[in-house]
Amino acid sequence: MVLGWGFFGLGAVGAALPGLPTTPFMLLALWAFSKSSRRFHRWLYAHPVFGPPLQQWCTHRVIPLKAKWLSVITMTLSFVYLAFFTAISIWIKILIAALMLYGAAFILTKPSRAPESKFESDESVNPGH
Repeated sequence: MVLGWGFFGLGAVGAALPGLPTTPFMLLALWAFSKSSRRFHRWLYAHPVFGPPLQQWCTHRVIPLKAKWLSVITMTLSFVYLAFFTAISIWIKILIAALMLYGAAFILTKPSRAPESKFESDESVNPGH
C-alpha cells in the first residue's frame, strides 16, 4: 500500500512537472495496489485523468505518440547533459546510453493507438448497416 501511494505521488508530481514521467509511476502504483488494495486498484484504474492511459496500456499495450516523443526527447537531453557536463566514467556513460537506447526502442515499437474494433471499422465503411 505504501509503495502504491508513493508511486501515485510521484506520478501526480510528474503530471505537473515536465521531464518527470506520469504513466510509468501510475502503472507501478496500479501494480502495487493490485497486490494490496482492490479498492484503490479499481479507483486508480477508473480515475478520470490517470485511468485512460492505464487502461490503454493494460488492454492494448498502447503508448500515445506524445508520450513517445516526450520520452525520447527527455532521454536524449538527459544523455547529452550526462555525456558533456559530468565527469562520469566513459564505461558508465556507455552503459547508460545502451539502457536508454533499449528503453527508446521499447517505447517506439509499441502502438500509438488502440486497434480499431471490427465493429468500428465496419461502421466507418458502411455507416448505418
